Amino acid sequence: MDRLLGIGRHPGRLVAWLVFVLLFTTLAYVGQATSSGEDTSNIAYRYDTTILGILQYALILGILLLIARGLPRREVFALRRPMSWRRALGSAALALLAIWIFAAAYERLISIFGDWNPTKEQGLVPDRWEPSHAGAFAAFFVLVTVIAPCVEELTYRGLGVSLFLPYGTVLAVVVTGILFGATHGLIVALPVLAFFGIAVGWLRTRTDSVYPGMLLHATFNGVALVAAVALS
Repeated sequence: MDRLLGIGRHPGRLVAWLVFVLLFTTLAYVGQATSSGEDTSNIAYRYDTTILGILQYALILGILLLIARGLPRREVFALRRPMSWRRALGSAALALLAIWIFAAAYERLISIFGDWNPTKEQGLVPDRWEPSHAGAFAAFFVLVTVIAPCVEELTYRGLGVSLFLPYGTVLAVVVTGILFGATHGLIVALPVLAFFGIAVGWLRTRTDSVYPGMLLHATFNGVALVAAVALS
């Protein structure tokens, strides 16, 4: 049984976390709506993208720490090694494979209805490789594969899952997974992101640690970004 069940129920903190996530989700959808039609093909080649991203994730981390104030941080954020790294990595590989299979099947399904691409919807993938912007791309790559996975996993599979666990493991995994998907402010990619969140949530409860999810998340983002640039 997950050790975080021992921290008990904290309805006030849970409400605060939900309000924060729902507010962030609303801002994400508003941002996507207002930026519709803008050219984002070169967003990965701009240093200001990385700087703004770092500031955003720093703000998120600060709010998380404020919500969790007074609780044992190592426990509430699941900052502990899995009981077995071998089993944890095996479970992570299984979850990652399931995500890729689901994403491929979903993309094939929606292609029947039009030229919809879940990856391009977010607007983070460059259309082509530009060597002259290698430095900015390297900074963006670190943001996407290191900073984003760490903070997002602490948000959802760390604090989020911990606050929901006393109400049931399935509820914790499903709700935080769906909210993770919704927070990206996307429509076409929402099912893939929600499935991703649920799969990593399962990994979090199975390993009782946030670290395997961070590794999976980083791998998924890194492979997606490199593949997009290479194939373009």
